[in-house]
Amino acid sequence: MPDDAAADAGPPPPSRRAFLAQLATAGVGVAAAPVLLAKPRPAKPADAPPAEAGFVPAGAVPVTLRINKKEHTLKLEPRVTLLDALREHLEMTGTKKGCDHGQCGACTLHVDGKRVLSCLTLAITAQGKEITTIEGLAEGDTLHPVQAAFVECDGFQCGFCTPGQIMSATACLREGHANSDAEIREWMSGNLCRCGAYPNIVEAVKTAATAIRTKGGRA
Repeated sequence: MPDDAAADAGPPPPSRRAFLAQLATAGVGVAAAPVLLAKPRPAKPADAPPAEAGFVPAGAVPVTLRINKKEHTLKLEPRVTLLDALREHLEMTGTKKGCDHGQCGACTLHVDGKRVLSCLTLAITAQGKEITTIEGLAEGDTLHPVQAAFVECDGFQCGFCTPGQIMSATACLREGHANSDAEIREWMSGNLCRCGAYPNIVEAVKTAATAIRTKGGRA
């Protein structure tokens, strides 16, 4: 009688170790199935050029930009921004991409002497205009007074917003909006500093203004 009951109960359940081993084996099979069943890609011809070489997107048009007193001719889609033209096509990465929505000021540069948010400016609209980026602000090894003042006053921490801050501060001085702390803060309010270096930035603008007046120069 006991032997019949044992026979009806069936085989004993697998051990925990055996169950986990079976589970792992099944998982490997499921993961490998797409790879094993995938069709092989056709071989690339040996003489085929790389995908990036000479690539010109559909709809691209010739665009000539005068940047820091030097002309650059590119082929760009009409929708390419001035910021992306600088960073992605000319490898001029001094101008930073922050929010890419015109809200942080990190991409500020000058177009015909006026500050412009390059992330909101189409490159094609800047043709025939004088573009100045942070790379073109200094004269050789001599820093612009605003650049020197930012170093002297420690007007930066991480430095990511600094190029835009300097370009905006230079225009602020040129526009005559540096007559008080409140005025500087108002006219520099479009440039955000996530590190909170605002007191030192204001001090740097005031220091630069004094240096420019002393030397009889202009921003």
